[in-house]
Amino acid sequence: MQNKLQKTTKRILNLILALAFWLGLWLILSYKVGIELLVPSPLSVAEKIKELLFQKEFYGTCLRSFLRITGGYLLGIASGTILGILISFSSILKSIFKPFLTAVKTTPVVSFIILALIWINRDSVPVFITFLMVMPIVAAGILTGISSADANLLEMAKAYKFSFSKKLKYIFLPSAVPSFISACETSIGLGWKAGIAAEVICMSGGTIGKALKNSQVYLETTELFAWTAIVIIISLILEKLFVALFDFIFKKAVQKGGYFIEHNIR
Repeated sequence: MQNKLQKTTKRILNLILALAFWLGLWLILSYKVGIELLVPSPLSVAEKIKELLFQKEFYGTCLRSFLRITGGYLLGIASGTILGILISFSSILKSIFKPFLTAVKTTPVVSFIILALIWINRDSVPVFITFLMVMPIVAAGILTGISSADANLLEMAKAYKFSFSKKLKYIFLPSAVPSFISACETSIGLGWKAGIAAEVICMSGGTIGKALKNSQVYLETTELFAWTAIVIIISLILEKLFVALFDFIFKKAVQKGGYFIEHNIR
C-alpha cells in the first residue's frame, strides 16, 4: 500500500515538474517575442479558455466533434477487431488485406480527407477519417496478440479436443487483449487528431475544427492556442476513459478464459 502511494506521488510530482517546465519555456518564448499575435502568453490563453467555457456554443461545438470522432473511433475498433481475427486465421485474407492496411497507415491523412470530400458528405468526413486511422492499428494489434498465443495452452487445447470456437474464445482472444488495449490507446490520440484535421479541412459546421479554422482566418492566435489546448485535454481524458473501460471489460474476459481452462482440464 505504501509503495503504491509512493509511486502515485512520484508520478504526480513528475507530471507537475513536466508541466512547469513547458509552461515556463512557453512563458519565456512569449516574453522574448513580445507579440501576442505570434506567441500569446499562457495567461492570455488561460483567460480565453475561461471565456470559452462560459459560452453556450462551446459545449455544442465540443459535443458535435466528440460524437463524430468517437463514432468513427468505435467503428474503427469494431471493424479492426473483426478484420484482425479474420486475417489471423486466413493466409489468403492476410495476403489480400495486408497491402491495404499498410497503404492506409503510410498514406498522408490529408490525401484521404481530400478524397473523402469527393466521395461523401462533408459532415461525415471526420467519422470516416477517424475510422480509417483507427481500423488498421486495431487489426494489427489483434493479429499480433493472436499470433503470440501460448503454445502450451494450444497443445493442451488440442489434447483435450477443444473446438475452434472454444480456442478462439478462451485462448486466442484473451491472448490478444494486451495488444488490443495498447492499440486502442495508441489509436485514440491519432484518431482524434485526424478527425479534427478533417473538420478543419472540410469546414464542418459547428465543430472544433471549424473553430480552429476561424481562429486562423481571423488571426485570433490566442483563441487558436486555446482551442488547441482544449483538443489536447479532451484527447487525454478520452484516452484515459476508453483505456480504463476496455481494460476493465477485457481483463474480465482473460480471467474468464483462465478459469474455463483450469476447470476443463480436470
